[in-house]
Amino acid sequence: MTTLDKLQGLFQAHYRSGDTLLINADCMDVTGHCGKNEFQLSVVDPPYNIGGDALHSGRLAKGAGKLKNRSIQLLNTKFDEIPLHENYFEELFRVSNNQIIWGMNYFELPRTRCIVCWIRFSRGLILASRNCMDFFRFSGETFKFDNRTGGKIHATEKPISLYVWLYKNFAKPGQLILDTHGGSFSSAIAAHYAG
Repeated sequence: MTTLDKLQGLFQAHYRSGDTLLINADCMDVTGHCGKNEFQLSVVDPPYNIGGDALHSGRLAKGAGKLKNRSIQLLNTKFDEIPLHENYFEELFRVSNNQIIWGMNYFELPRTRCIVCWIRFSRGLILASRNCMDFFRFSGETFKFDNRTGGKIHATEKPISLYVWLYKNFAKPGQLILDTHGGSFSSAIAAHYAG
């Protein structure tokens, strides 16, 4: 029995197509049924617990100039008010060989040898680098994408093409990839396309 078949037997699948499975369940319940290193890669964007809708008070609520239509002002961010389970990262490291964690700067995590950075500049450009030794000079391969608010359905939505780039550079076809906080599920759409 495959990992996906096992999970689909335990939890209600909201979508299953080949090797892409979407489950709406508590991630700690799901990972509790997974073995050590059952996933080759996890790409996660957990809630940072930095305020959610509380951020909408004051200046952010009003916005100004180019900032007034940013998704953080327009979309519900209450999800960010819920703290992570105290053993979340321990479980994540147990069930996956490698991890890409968006917002890792908000958490106390072990040091890492490699960083992938998604930087949103004022004009909406995103850069990601896979060069681990000289990261801050961006001398490695980079990915650029315009991520302005048009068409977003989730406040911290990442573009599908960013996940396609990540999978091309950090995964191999057929590997199991875990996303514990799907959001708009750009990660799953990219995985479906990438195989």
